[in-house]
Amino acid sequence: MIDIHHHLLWGMDDGASSLDNSVAMAKMAAADGITHVVCSPHANGQYAYEPGIVADKIQELRQLLDSENVGLKLGRGCDFHMSYENIQEAKLDPQRYSINGQGYLLVEVPDYGLPRGLTDIFYQLQLAGLTPILTHPERNPTLQSDPERLIDWLRGGVLIQVTAGSVVGRMGKHAERMAQSLLEKRWVHFLATDAHNTSSRPPRMQEALDLVAKRYGPDYAHLLCVSNPLAAFIGKPLPPQMEPLELYEDLKPKSWWQRLVGGKDR
Repeated sequence: MIDIHHHLLWGMDDGASSLDNSVAMAKMAAADGITHVVCSPHANGQYAYEPGIVADKIQELRQLLDSENVGLKLGRGCDFHMSYENIQEAKLDPQRYSINGQGYLLVEVPDYGLPRGLTDIFYQLQLAGLTPILTHPERNPTLQSDPERLIDWLRGGVLIQVTAGSVVGRMGKHAERMAQSLLEKRWVHFLATDAHNTSSRPPRMQEALDLVAKRYGPDYAHLLCVSNPLAAFIGKPLPPQMEPLELYEDLKPKSWWQRLVGGKDR
């Protein structure tokens, strides 16, 4: 499994609090079957994102893990908050914030509400060569109450990442219900841990992968936890995806009967 959203680096944000904590999280991830981790500290007004410091810490942690025979491949990314400054920097330097500088960008909306002009912001980022990955929309109350807001973004090429903890019910009932709805419609492209520690926000994916495989099929589970995140990690196009449901139906030409009655065939 490949985890593209993980606050593994110590002293960068509200994730790992020490190098020892980073090592413990890495060992827990590896024991769960995770082979790759994108270290993705926050980039917002509270936490400065410095790619050089991130790279140095990744190198230090990589050497320590290698010395302890922890088989985990580390990559660089960030938890991108859509401030005006971040957006302008990302447009000028698409490699700065994207996963391993390869173009896939983890984009986080606020805990409550949504930024104005979000559709246009996604489009601007795409024009700069970035592929936005909207992180954990199932945890946003505004999107929980109106998930159809995702439709235009999905049609426009925005990808969706759901938190593994939401899938198995550890992020609250509302997040769990929306996560299952998105999975059922095949609107999800990635599962990730969004791990912050070894207790309340641990780096575990296997339980979520198993649940998705049981309910929605092993092929879909493999896409979400292996094939798609590997493509993001190395900067390649996603492999062929499963057909999403309830996303393009209203764009299909209607039959003469549908046009006559103004509804769907029964």
